[in-house]
Amino acid sequence: MNSAFRSVGLVVVWLTACHQAPSGSSSSPAIVGAWIVRVPEAPFPLHMFVFHSDGTVEQSNPDAGDPDTSDSNLMGAWRQDGVGFKGKLLELTADRTTHHLMSRGEISFALTVSGNVFSGTAQAVFYDADGQRIRGPLQAKLEGERVLP
Repeated sequence: MNSAFRSVGLVVVWLTACHQAPSGSSSSPAIVGAWIVRVPEAPFPLHMFVFHSDGTVEQSNPDAGDPDTSDSNLMGAWRQDGVGFKGKLLELTADRTTHHLMSRGEISFALTVSGNVFSGTAQAVFYDADGQRIRGPLQAKLEGERVLP
């Protein structure tokens, strides 16, 4: 039984030595993570954004924000720009009745992160299925709060 305790002790020491302790600082840019974002000018003012370390971003909001079209998910890319971040999200909307493409939205944004909050602006332009501009540019404010465990 003594050797069993010794073996368990060696495994614990080995696992501890192989585990890197958190350093308190992250090598990921400050924008990386999940955020709840307020966009007062949008049909539904609350959104979820997830910024990934590979430079991609996803946005989601309830589909009920626009009863005529399906527009709940956007995907895009971001990059660091000086002290802030810039990026673009793309949105495809479909008519709920015919299931045909209604528009493609391109939403450009610029953000500044301060700890667990960010603020910024966005500009949206919408195009029809033939690529002709049908709406915009529309301006919006963005205020984000990081989702913490």
